[in-house]
Amino acid sequence: MDAPAHAKKSPLVFVFLALLIDTIGFGIIMPVLPKLIMEISGVDVSGAARIGGFLLLVFAAVQFLFGPVMGNLSDRFGRRPVLLLSMLAFGVNYALMGLSPNLSFLFAGRALTGMAGAIYAPANAFIADVTPPDKRAQSFGLVGAAFGFGFIIGPALGGFLGELGPRAPFFAAAILALLNFVFGLFALPESLPKERRRPFSLARANPLGTLRAFRRHPFVLAIASAAFFWQLAFHVYPATWSYYAIAQFGFSPGAIGTTLALSGLSSAVVQGALTGRLVKRFGERSTALFGVAWGALSFACYAFITQSWMLYPILAVGGLQGMATPSMNALMSRELGPERQGELQGGMASVMGLSAIIGPFLLTQTLARFSGPTAPVQFPGAAFLLASFLAATCFGVLSWQLSRHH
Repeated sequence: MDAPAHAKKSPLVFVFLALLIDTIGFGIIMPVLPKLIMEISGVDVSGAARIGGFLLLVFAAVQFLFGPVMGNLSDRFGRRPVLLLSMLAFGVNYALMGLSPNLSFLFAGRALTGMAGAIYAPANAFIADVTPPDKRAQSFGLVGAAFGFGFIIGPALGGFLGELGPRAPFFAAAILALLNFVFGLFALPESLPKERRRPFSLARANPLGTLRAFRRHPFVLAIASAAFFWQLAFHVYPATWSYYAIAQFGFSPGAIGTTLALSGLSSAVVQGALTGRLVKRFGERSTALFGVAWGALSFACYAFITQSWMLYPILAVGGLQGMATPSMNALMSRELGPERQGELQGGMASVMGLSAIIGPFLLTQTLARFSGPTAPVQFPGAAFLLASFLAATCFGVLSWQLSRHH
């Protein structure tokens, strides 16, 4: 079914809303996932962090495999059917996790989430289809804004519903995801004309094949390498925040939801209102470097604060780090032609998936190691200190490669 003619007038609006609703569904479950793991398995918060790390490992491995597949399928069949399939998979996943009687159901749900999470590859390709090169950093910023707004509404709603029990937010997320699917079925237009589609290639659709294709573009490969370290660091938020807030400050689901909502507000303001203007004034290179440096500083602050009130001023300005990803994405997008945007975004999904295999597992196990009863030193902020080091590594790689390219 084709979208109505009026829908095609503002295609970015519909992609923004689709990603927003998906992010709300993801954010809803974050404040309660530690409690659900503890309820099902009977472990403490450090044990829940360890299990949460394995859940994220399963998610990341599946996303790593399906990211380039989705990107290349969208190059072959169009963006619309791939986006709709991902939306439907989200709804099934959340319902499965909400009904979980044991950890096996949670792991199955996370695997489905990894498959559906590949939505960002065709979504970014959709944006590249309908946006001229000089506007792409701002348009990619809309993806970050959707993520930010989703983390305003989602965690706040999840914290509120979490007071009713740790399973309630999962069912709410399932309903939102299925409504999102119905919305997209009628409102989402196709952005890739048939004459610009290309045959599906297994060599391009597997993660290693996509990454090998980057070798023909040294600058793209260099920026992707820097983005890899940034994504390793940035995973500290979705991977460890809820466990960190409980271990360090004893937060309830409502308090966790509030802090995540504030983080989302800061990110949405920066990426939706500031990224495009700052890129226009200072350029993609400078905004990328600034965003990464600000992130490294923010991570270090979280590592060493000792009072819960200290979180809020850091959260309020922490969104400035959100300029890093859209700026790096725009730098790479400029280097490739319009017919290869799907492959680029599929490749970046693979980079993100590979970082998600390593980063969240490493960060959650670091938190668990330094927050459990057998910890050599009680230091729940250890994961954020590690994230700060990874972000600093990204800054070094990025600045070196940008100076060489210049």
